[in-house]
This record gives sequence, structure tokens and C-alpha cells, in this order.
Amino acid sequence: MPMEGPVCLVGNGADGQLEVMEEALGILRGVAQPVVVVAIVGLYRTGKSYLMNSLAGKQRGFSLGSTVQSHTKGIWMWCLPHPRRAGHTLVLLDTEGLGDVEKGDTKNDAWIFALAVLLSSTLVYNSKGTIDQYAMEQLHFVSEISTHIRTKAQAEDGFEDDTQYSRFFPKFIWAVRDFTLELKLNGREVTEDDYLEKALVRRKGFTNEVTKYNLPRDCLRNYFPTRKCFVFVPPVAGEEMSQLCTLPDSALHPQFLAQATRFCEYVLRESQVKTVPGGQPVTGRLFGTLVQSYVDTIRSGQVPCLDNMVTAMAAIENEAALREALTHYTAGMEGLRLPAELSELSAVHGMCEGDALRLFMQRSFKDEGYTYQKRLMEAMKESYGRLLGQNEAASKDSCRALLETLSADMRKQLSDGVYSQPGGYELYLRDRSRVVEDFRKTPNKGVKAEEVLEQFLASKRSEAETVLNVDKKMTEAEKNLATQRQKAELLEQQQKVAEEKRLQTEQLMKDQERSHQENVKQLEAKMAEEAANAKQEAERALQSKLKEQEAMLQQGFKEMAQMLGEEITELRKEITRSKEQELLNAAKVLAKALMIAYDAWVRDDEDAYPAPSQSQASKRTGRRM
Repeated sequence: MPMEGPVCLVGNGADGQLEVMEEALGILRGVAQPVVVVAIVGLYRTGKSYLMNSLAGKQRGFSLGSTVQSHTKGIWMWCLPHPRRAGHTLVLLDTEGLGDVEKGDTKNDAWIFALAVLLSSTLVYNSKGTIDQYAMEQLHFVSEISTHIRTKAQAEDGFEDDTQYSRFFPKFIWAVRDFTLELKLNGREVTEDDYLEKALVRRKGFTNEVTKYNLPRDCLRNYFPTRKCFVFVPPVAGEEMSQLCTLPDSALHPQFLAQATRFCEYVLRESQVKTVPGGQPVTGRLFGTLVQSYVDTIRSGQVPCLDNMVTAMAAIENEAALREALTHYTAGMEGLRLPAELSELSAVHGMCEGDALRLFMQRSFKDEGYTYQKRLMEAMKESYGRLLGQNEAASKDSCRALLETLSADMRKQLSDGVYSQPGGYELYLRDRSRVVEDFRKTPNKGVKAEEVLEQFLASKRSEAETVLNVDKKMTEAEKNLATQRQKAELLEQQQKVAEEKRLQTEQLMKDQERSHQENVKQLEAKMAEEAANAKQEAERALQSKLKEQEAMLQQGFKEMAQMLGEEITELRKEITRSKEQELLNAAKVLAKALMIAYDAWVRDDEDAYPAPSQSQASKRTGRRM
């Protein structure tokens, strides 16, 4: 159900530290779709909330405020169906104004800014006036990113690689509000993006002043691979600015409305699904886990690390993927009515196993050593083994009950002495053959029909010999021949039992091979997807570095261009260094291990199929699809 308005996602608790709001987490847990996350940051009272409301397609929602007091505290969240992407959720994050004198807490500002960077797929920085040195100085949080965000748990020499930041950081948009200048440089009209890039040009020199000037510019270039600029004329004049949230569009400057529309179209079109390192798309529920993990880390006094967060999230998500897949498998198998033929059980098992694997693959990521997948396969194997045992028990019970019913008349005739008269043995054989024939014609007996029938015939052997011995109509030679014929019939039935077991063993071996093939196929697809995601991350970083290298050469910074060249070389090596074969080999090794895990299925041993108790078997008997 769409949210009617924003809720607080991250606020300040009674202890003054950041905390995640349970109401927001509850909303995110209900969002199974991938999320596109747009966050806005900037100084307080710069009109951030108006842009976010525009992205939501609403005039009201995020608090705009009408005084110099900052209204937005912490980070507020609004989840909406994405207007351009079916099956996706747009998550808008409005942050409290940076530099609010009422707070006097720059550390809180720094963490709010860091969270906005960590959580968003597009980051909008909102400022007023022009992009000048003052505006750059207000963006000092960018220069401090390396002290608030780490990409790796163990960075070499204690230094972070800027290349890593550019892989995982969001698109960056600078929104310049109340812009009244002409977009011209040296008398020539330029685009908004040209205006931003010109503002990011470095100065030459090594003085403290030059270093201070270059630092935020270098950070913006190094950290954010995609940059965009929008400038907005003042929406209204003078005192009406304070009434912006209540004014109709007809009261706003037409150029401002056009610029706002262009801004929203770009953001909605270009903002990508939020991902974590490795390219895993983030769903709403995973996003909630991400927020909680980051805030918990900050509260503990540590610096959020992307590698650590991904590892922690992967463990949570893989455990959930395992439970979801196993629940799906179990629910599908529980609909069976027992006893059933093995071919039916095998078909349903294969379908449920394949669906469960697909569910698992869709949700899992970074399953190092395939730990969770092996747990899933082992759990499904054990569940199938138990079901096979239950099916055998149900088949035995059903067949024994059927034979008991079919042979009731024989028992009565035997007790009435009908078979004790001359010619009684022939009558006995005729009635027993009718029982066997009716038994064979009865459907749905399950996998133990021939075995139970063999036990039934064996139990009647002494009974048949007694009837034979008292039949005065038959000669001794005829009796000897009848005895030999009865032994031959029992031997033939034993052969049918052996054939029954052989066919079932073949079916179980086919199950094993099918499972093997399904695992190989899905593992190859998953690994190819992960390899493609990693390659895409590296290519995005490469394009960013190539662009920066070109800019450095144009500005005359040859040494910096050379340093970028070294990073570019390493990225190219990474892209061309294919590990797909290694991954596929790992898939085959896992598949072999899974085959071994299924060996118990093909043993001609009752221990391979745990038999249920009588009560368990009866509970399963009668369940229908």
C-alpha cells in the first residue's frame, strides 16, 4: 500500500545519537521490489523539500517550513511506486539541513551526509546562488568522506583507493537554486554541466591556499563518476518565497517550473536501482537492513565499511533465501497424497527443487563456498528421503489392508472347511489367483505393491500345503507337481520384487542426475551474472578515470594524469582478466559434491529412506494436491 506521506527513517534518540525508526523499518520490510533511492542534502533553508515533493509528484509531503528554523530533522523517507519502472519502488530521502545553528553539532551533519551517500543511488546536493569557493567550502563533507566511509576492511598501507569509491558511490547532481547569472564563459554560452565542470577545475601550486581550494574539487571528481548540474531561477519574488509550499503552479516563474520538470524527468529516468558492491540489487527489506547496519556501526563509534556491510547483509539475506526456498519446496511436496508412484513423487520433487533453487538464486548473493546452497540441497535431500520413507510405509499399509479385504472370503471358506473336500486345492488356487488378479488391478497401491504381495503369498505357503495334503482327489505325483509349481510361482514373484526395486533405483538415479544438471545450470547462470556485475563496476570506474585523465591533461596536470594512467591500467587488467572458467570449475566441483550427497538415495537399504512412525504415515495418507 503506497505511503500517504513521509516518515522519519533516521532520527536522534534520547541519548543524542542516531537511531533508526521502527515504523520506517516496518514499511521497508514490506517492500520486496528493488528500490531506486534518491537522497538530497544541502544547507538548511535552501528548498530541498520542494524538489523531493516534485519527484513524488505531490505539492505537499516533505516539510518545507516557512521560517529560518530548520524543519527536517534526521532523514525522512517516502516510498512510492516508481512512475517510470514497473515493479520498482522509488525511495525519496530528505535530510535535515546541514549547518543548522540550532544544532551546533557538525559531527551529526557529517554522519547525515555520509548516510545519504551510502544509501542513495542518486545524490542531489542543493545550494543557493552560484558554484563559487564559498559553495565549495560548504561542501566540505565531501572532503571528509574517507574519514566516515571505508570501502575495505583492510586497506593497504591504511589508505583507501579512490577507484573503489567511484565504483560504488551514487550519481551526483548539483542543484543550484536562485541562480540569476547568465550561463556564459568567456562570452560563450555553456551548458549547466559545463558550468559545473568549470567550477571543478583545479589550481596549480602547492600552497595551503591552493590545496584547500583543490581538495573538495578533487574529491568530487574522484568519488562521483557521474556528475550533473541543474540551475534554477528564483521561483517567486521577495516575501512570497516563504509561501512556496502553498502557492499554485500558476504563481511560480514559468522558467522555474520548466527547470523543475526537467530535473525530475532526468532523476526519474537516470537514477538506477540501488546496489551493493558486487552488483546485488537492493530490495526494500534489504535496504532496511542496510540502514540499520550503518547506523549501528556509527553508534558503536566505528566507521561504516562497505565490505563488512555487504558480508553482514549477505549472511542475513542468504539465510532468508534458504528459508524461503526450503519453505517453497516443503509446501509443494506436502500437497501429495500418499501412497504415490515413484514417478509422481519424482516429477513433483524435480519441479519443486528447481523452483526452490531459482528462488534461492534470485535472493542470495556472495554465498562464499556455496555454504547456504549446499545447506539447501542437503535439506531438500533429507526432506525427500523422509517423504520416500513415508511413501513406502503408506504403500505397505495400503497394500496389506487391500489384501486383507480381498482375501476375507478365502479365510471364511478355509474356516468353513470348503477347501478340505476333494478338489479343494484347485478351488483354493482359483480363489487365490482371483485375489492376486484383483490386487494387481487396483490402482494407487504405491511403490511396495510387489513386495507386499510377495510377503502375502509367502505367508499363504503353509496354508496351501495343508490344503494340498488333504485333497484326496489328487495323486501323489500331482501333489509333487503342484508343490514344484508353487515354488516356481514364489520365485517368479521374488523376481518381480527385484524388478520393482531395480526400476525404483533407476528412477532415483535419474533424480540424482537431474539435480546435478539443475545445479550446474543455475550455478553457471548465477556466476555469469556476478561476473558481469563485477565487470560492469570496473568498467564504470574505468570510464570515470579516463574522463578525469583527459581533464587533467587539458588543465596541464601531467603528473596527476600519469597517476590516473596507472589506475586505468590496473582497471583494464581487471576487466580483461576473466575468472569465469575458474568459477565454472567451482560450480562443477560443487555439483560433484551434491551428487555424493544424493548417493543415499540409490542404496538398496531401508536406512536410506527414514521410515516414519505409523501415526506419521497415516497423517500423510489422504492428503491431496
